[in-house]
Amino acid sequence: MTGIVNYGAGNIFSLTAALTRLGIAYGMVNNAAELGAYDRIIIPGVGHAGAAMRKLRESGLADSIASITKPVLGICVGMQLLTSYSEEGDSELLGIVPLQTLHFERRVTLKVPHMGWNKVYHQNNSPIFDNIEKDTYFYFVHSYFIEYNDTFTSAYTGYGLKFSAAMQDRNFYGVQFHPEKSGEAGEKLLLNFSKLY
Repeated sequence: MTGIVNYGAGNIFSLTAALTRLGIAYGMVNNAAELGAYDRIIIPGVGHAGAAMRKLRESGLADSIASITKPVLGICVGMQLLTSYSEEGDSELLGIVPLQTLHFERRVTLKVPHMGWNKVYHQNNSPIFDNIEKDTYFYFVHSYFIEYNDTFTSAYTGYGLKFSAAMQDRNFYGVQFHPEKSGEAGEKLLLNFSKLY
């Protein structure tokens, strides 16, 4: 069963609706003691990385997430929380993946936020992209991005610059796009994650 970290993130409903549609059993994780009840964990998120990090600390979950050995998937801000640092609120994050979350506005001349469908190119054979075309469109809504890195980036896209659309470090996975809003490809990614142990 999949546990969803419940810390007041904004996209819980769309995510749970997608999981229900796909027949993926899930439950809510409200505190660290409940993490052990699930086979894999999703950290959702919409909004401010610094505020989300504060909520994780207040719930007691921040100290426990880094020690999880089962599959963990961060979505949007949930992915950013896995990195070391965000320019959003000058925030120290969970530090699981040694990358930084940076603001588009200081680096591109395009409209911010980056919003809409963008083509994603996956690499490094991450299992969450099994049976998904190498260049597939996913849906994005974000003003901050995670720097590209050959080692940890499992998929990339571009919006004035090349950045990590997805990343992986050991059992920790992250996607900047919203799979629950990305049609058939997004559903396939969620199904792939639901089979990881």
